[in-house]
Amino acid sequence: QVQLMESGGGSVQAGGSLRLSCAASGDAYNTEWMGWFRQAPGKAREAVALIRRDGRTNYASSVSGRFTISKDNVNNLYLQMNSLKPEDTAMYYCTAGPDLSFTYWGQGTQVTVSS
Repeated sequence: QVQLMESGGGSVQAGGSLRLSCAASGDAYNTEWMGWFRQAPGKAREAVALIRRDGRTNYASSVSGRFTISKDNVNNLYLQMNSLKPEDTAMYYCTAGPDLSFTYWGQGTQVTVSS
């Protein structure tokens, strides 16, 4: 089992920065893949940034160069978001799993970017 709890969301003006955190508990098998997804009102949930246990990362093209995903040695996950845009407004979810099907999800943290 994996438990995930996000924090760090909030409201910021365009061009600003936020850092999301995800406190994670779980074994190595179930945290092989970890990542951040987001869902804006009326839109489908989309992958923002993914990280594998060996440190390899993947980013959505819309955030590449602005967002950075990282994790520490106890599997806590982070998302540094810079140069935020109004279109980044969404609920952000932390996720983990043994593969890209992502079995475990947090409750989400809201990010609102005003123009």
